[in-house]
Amino acid sequence: MKYLITGAHGQLGQELQKILKERNLTFVAFDSNELDITDRLAVMSVFETEKPDVVLHAAAYTKVDLAEDEGRSLNWKVNVEGTKNIADAAKQYNAKLVAVSTDYVFDGMNNDEYQETDSVNPKNAYGRAKLAGELAVIESGASSYIVRTSWVFGEFGPNFVYTMKRLAENHPKLTVVNDQLGRPTWTRTLAEFMLHLINSKSEYGIYNLSNDDTATWFEFAEEILKNLPVEVTPVTSDQFPQKAYRPKHSVMSLEKAKLTGFEIPTWRDALATFLSEI
Repeated sequence: MKYLITGAHGQLGQELQKILKERNLTFVAFDSNELDITDRLAVMSVFETEKPDVVLHAAAYTKVDLAEDEGRSLNWKVNVEGTKNIADAAKQYNAKLVAVSTDYVFDGMNNDEYQETDSVNPKNAYGRAKLAGELAVIESGASSYIVRTSWVFGEFGPNFVYTMKRLAENHPKLTVVNDQLGRPTWTRTLAEFMLHLINSKSEYGIYNLSNDDTATWFEFAEEILKNLPVEVTPVTSDQFPQKAYRPKHSVMSLEKAKLTGFEIPTWRDALATFLSEI
């Protein structure tokens, strides 16, 4: 079986390559310089040449605040048009597709856990583009999995963990938002789940995947910095304004993922393992 990875230099793309190497699996990986996924002819040419059995679509525009204005066009081109090109190529060349989406497809107004079947209502430009990308995957007719994830961290940053550790080096006190609730996701867990879907021949469709248990950004930061001499203080979102809307409650249910037989570590256990490795 041959895998093709998009977004090779992103934090998930690098994690996927690391795991595939560990497992001695055959793969090719392309970053944006090697394959412009918004170029339909280029995408089709790569699929014709490589003939992958599985596509792990990790390429994305993820600058959430810039997507509101100066990055709006690129956000749409990459997350919608690029994803459509990858999905259409997967369909044409009979490859299975695992595409990554986001909790931002929800508006964050639900106090319960979001199910895969719940109504979507993205409130920022990034979320709207990722949702349109999901629809492009579905409409392509490719044999596909869409994995919605949230609060991603991992070895190949940049991400919240590295940011907090860097700030703690020069600031004795930090303030972190405490009124947004979600689920952190280690790239290792996410990458392993993407491969698990293929290996277990799980039913195609949409899956939520993060690490287990919930946290606010403040609680996440406290855990990251608990062994460092820094004081972490909670603040409200109003005290830390950002250009793009952030969901207040983006806890997604993990039951469907668990029913595939995949064991999901808690975010605290995942974070501890990650920190010990770096």
